[in-house]
Amino acid sequence: MTATQGLTIEQRDSTGNRGTALVTGGSRGIGAASAVALAADGWDVGLSYRTEADQAARVVAACEKLGRKAYAVQADVAEPADIECLFDEVTAHLGPLRALINNAGVISPAGRVAEYDAARLERLLRINVTGAFLVAGAAVRRMSTASGGEGGVIVNVSSRAAVLGSAGEYVDYAASKAAVDALTIGLANEVAKEGIRVVGVRPGLIETDIHEPGRLDRLGSTPPLGRPGTADEVAEAIAFLASDRASYMTGTTLDVSGGR
Repeated sequence: MTATQGLTIEQRDSTGNRGTALVTGGSRGIGAASAVALAADGWDVGLSYRTEADQAARVVAACEKLGRKAYAVQADVAEPADIECLFDEVTAHLGPLRALINNAGVISPAGRVAEYDAARLERLLRINVTGAFLVAGAAVRRMSTASGGEGGVIVNVSSRAAVLGSAGEYVDYAASKAAVDALTIGLANEVAKEGIRVVGVRPGLIETDIHEPGRLDRLGSTPPLGRPGTADEVAEAIAFLASDRASYMTGTTLDVSGGR
């Protein structure tokens, strides 16, 4: 997927403002497509990026073209201080948070478990698990009605790898996403009476640059639907889960995987 794909969704909701949504890792791939899909659905959108300032600016421009406000903040979700600054800056510019798309994550080069070292595991788990938990906690502190917030929704971005295990390639990544699935279930039960829904989405083989060269060519036809998915297809599911159309959904994770 190139930086320009996923940025052309037409506006669907021009009546009013749903509030502020924050997308972590929003400069590329599923995060970028989700930011634009949310803007098309009537959200003002904040997004975080780690290094891709130009790509983040393009996503902001695509959201603004749909008539919504958008704002990008450089932040590393592995750093607690960055997380607090991210939330503070987004809410200062766009208003109280009503939705979090907990998307930021990384993957390591393909390999077997016997080849992993501690540095690889510590980096991946710090970002994909510790970061996801800290970002979710920061959102709860701001959205919970028990803390004076207005309620809202958290959408955790997991992966079908959490179920399939990704043997011989990314077992550590799969394990990190299984932890995200557990976060979705547990946190949903913690905050259901505080006005917050917590749901997840598990993308399958999706056309983004997270894959090593040749991987989609090798595996893209293996889902029952016979093709890989697109970032826009995952983004549409995320926009649905963040909306009132999914108002009776919490503690569950939706597969967007072509049946794989």
